[in-house]
Amino acid sequence: MDTTNQLLKTFERIDGAYAASTIRAYRSNFTKFIDYCELVGANALPAEPETIAAFVEKLTEDKYQSATIRQVVASIASIHTLNNYANPTTHSEVKIAIRRMHRKVGRFCQQAYGITKDLLEEMLEVTDESLRGLRDRALLQVAYDTMCRRSELVSLMVDDVDVQVIDRRNNIESMVIFIEQSKTDQEANGRWLRVSKETSVALRAWIRYSGIQDGHLFRGVDRSNTITEKLTSGQVCKIYKRLAREAEFGEEFVKHVSGHSMRVGAAQDLLLSGATLPMMMAKGRWSKPDTVMRYVEKIGGAL
Repeated sequence: MDTTNQLLKTFERIDGAYAASTIRAYRSNFTKFIDYCELVGANALPAEPETIAAFVEKLTEDKYQSATIRQVVASIASIHTLNNYANPTTHSEVKIAIRRMHRKVGRFCQQAYGITKDLLEEMLEVTDESLRGLRDRALLQVAYDTMCRRSELVSLMVDDVDVQVIDRRNNIESMVIFIEQSKTDQEANGRWLRVSKETSVALRAWIRYSGIQDGHLFRGVDRSNTITEKLTSGQVCKIYKRLAREAEFGEEFVKHVSGHSMRVGAAQDLLLSGATLPMMMAKGRWSKPDTVMRYVEKIGGAL
């Protein structure tokens, strides 16, 4: 069986057992490795440690970021393990190549600029009462309140939104959103997250005027107000950038806006409000403290 067919069978076998984003990353990264192996006449699966080490050197020369190279190596390791081959990335030749790569390009990973509460308010001000504006407002509010990742936002369904009565005597309600599965909840136990009054209002307006009754909560809206079946992760980043540009944050800031910006900004606000590290980890659903610290290392952004 050739490597490409073997890879396809691997993806068929693990479909549903891993997150779709993880499988996409495995496919993309290992396809790069296959292309390289074909170019140099080497075997990709199973691969020799010397081949992987040379591939790391090639990626370094091609100016790939260190985080990207580490992800590629991790994908190569995973594909070997899934096919019951010994993991060649633990070999000293590969480790030496990675250490050499770090000395050349460093370990630093460019963090997205955070969209804090103050910046969020400015972005909300540039939204209008059009269908797209209502969608944008609801998306921004939910993203900040829940600290959802892009994949979590676009996976939300209308049925994931519920209203709970928290004070029957005064008839006070609170809206909650169910996060069915996240990066750190691969078993899909899920979690209910309470949102603010402002977010509840924005969500109600979007759901009411869009007319959606089921399916995905956030949708694309074209210029003729036609609503698509769902929003993609890439579109979330584009929406953030568009609104940041309309709010006149400046092109340097817009360039560093990503799908993580709302999450980064909310984490920075939590730190400034006095939240402890365990509180921040619980709110953002992080499993590693060092990840949280990377999010808050540049409090204040670039404005």
